[in-house]
Amino acid sequence: MKLSIQSLVPPFVLASAVAFAHGDVAPQAVDTAGLPSLGEEWLEENPWRDPANENWQTAIDIGASGYNQNCARCHGLEVVSGGLAPDLRYLSADWDGDEWYLERFRHGMTQNGITKMPAFGDLLGQEAAWAIRTYVETRPDDGAFDDHQPRLSAIRDLLTSRANEIQAGTDVASLGEEVAALKTELTSINASAVTGSDAPVAESAVSRAALALDGSAESFAKAAELLTIGLSAAR
Repeated sequence: MKLSIQSLVPPFVLASAVAFAHGDVAPQAVDTAGLPSLGEEWLEENPWRDPANENWQTAIDIGASGYNQNCARCHGLEVVSGGLAPDLRYLSADWDGDEWYLERFRHGMTQNGITKMPAFGDLLGQEAAWAIRTYVETRPDDGAFDDHQPRLSAIRDLLTSRANEIQAGTDVASLGEEVAALKTELTSINASAVTGSDAPVAESAVSRAALALDGSAESFAKAAELLTIGLSAAR
C-alpha cells in the first residue's frame, strides 16, 4: 500500500519532533553541479523520474548525498525508517506523491508556532529537491533481492577471488568476457527488484556494483565491496 498525503501527516509530525530534538537541523547545502538548471518556477512533477533520462543516475548520486546530509537522521539510512518517521520509500512515484513531497520540502512544518521541520526549498533549490526525490523513490522494497541472495553472494565471492588473482599478476584483460557477463547478470537482477514507490527501476547496491565493474583492476574489489554492503544491509 502506498502512502497517502493524509496517512503521512501524523507520523511525520512525530518524526519532525524527533528531528527537532536532535539539535541542529539547519539545511545543509547540496552540490548539484552536473544537473541542468530547472529555472526559478517550481515544477510539479519529478523531471528525472524516467530511467532513460540522461540525468537520472546523476540525480540519484546527488540525491543520495543530499538525503544523507539532510534527511537520514530521521527517515533512516537508505530511506529505511526505524519506525518513528514515515518510510518515504512508499511515497508513490507520481504526481500525488510529488505534491506532498514538495509541500514538505519547500515549506517545512510548524506546530503551535514551533518549527518541527525546516523549510528546505529556498535554501537548497529545486534541483536538490528533485535529486533527493529521485533517490528516495528508487529505493528497493523490503525483500526485493531475497530470491537472488545466494547468487549475489556467489558473485561477490567470485569478484573477490578475481581481485586477489589480479593482485597476484593475472592479466585483467583476460577477464573481459567474464566482466561483461557479470555486468549483464547484475543489471538483470537489479531490474527484477520492485520499488516501494512503484518507480520503474530500482537503484541499489546491485546496480552500483554493475556500474563499478568497468573491467579495471580496482573495479573487482570495488564491486565486491558494494555487494558485501548490500548483502549485509539485507540481513
